Amino acid sequence: MKTSTTFREALRVQLRVIYALLMREVITRFGRENLGVLWLILEPALFTLGVTGLWTAAGLQHGSNLPIVSFAITGYSSVLIWRNTATKCNQAIIQNFNLLYHRNVHIIDVLITRIILEVAGATASFLILCLAFIAFEVIEPPVDLFVVLCGWLMMAWFGASLGLILGAASSYSELVDRIWHPTSYLLFPLSGAAFMVDWLPKLAQDLVMLLPMIHGVELIREGYFGHLVKTHYSIMYMSFVCLLMNLVGMILVRDASRRVEAP
Repeated sequence: MKTSTTFREALRVQLRVIYALLMREVITRFGRENLGVLWLILEPALFTLGVTGLWTAAGLQHGSNLPIVSFAITGYSSVLIWRNTATKCNQAIIQNFNLLYHRNVHIIDVLITRIILEVAGATASFLILCLAFIAFEVIEPPVDLFVVLCGWLMMAWFGASLGLILGAASSYSELVDRIWHPTSYLLFPLSGAAFMVDWLPKLAQDLVMLLPMIHGVELIREGYFGHLVKTHYSIMYMSFVCLLMNLVGMILVRDASRRVEAP
């Protein structure tokens, strides 16, 4: 009984710490004036709208004649959720180093804070864009909302796992930050945002399917477009990779905590 009570008290303290870090992060990043925290939603929304506008203006069409707007929203919004989460976790320890001198603030709290913010912002942006375009009858609603939700949660899981690894690894060397940025740009065109796996030759399909985020994007598009698309994905494969990344991330976080946090 005593252990259970101690655990509840510790959990209560850490939840208060995470809430305080969330408020601090929002104020530090977005300020108290102008649009403030709305930029958390507007930033990914503007990016997605920009890509959608360019595709529409260029009159681009896809192999299965999918609607450009909904194709762009489902593709680029899903990329932003893992890319932004990983990028913001990178250098998070260095940027919040002074906070680690507080006894109740730990590295995992700092990383969880940024993961929550980025996932919430990308999710709100995706939801608002979809609802707005559906309301104005620019796009059709998703065929299977549950499948879309499952795919989105898988993408959030992948982004959180990658964020833990990058966030902890960046405390070892600044090379992590330097390597991640060009790597993220290289992964962007391979992420499935601008193509369906079925459109690729067989050899290319086998190669891109090694990337876990591809499976999440394909799942989202299956839920959104239904029988209009032929999708290729494995939830088991993506889950295994995310679990493995979680394990690696937690090991790195524990080791970084021992080296960085104040005694």
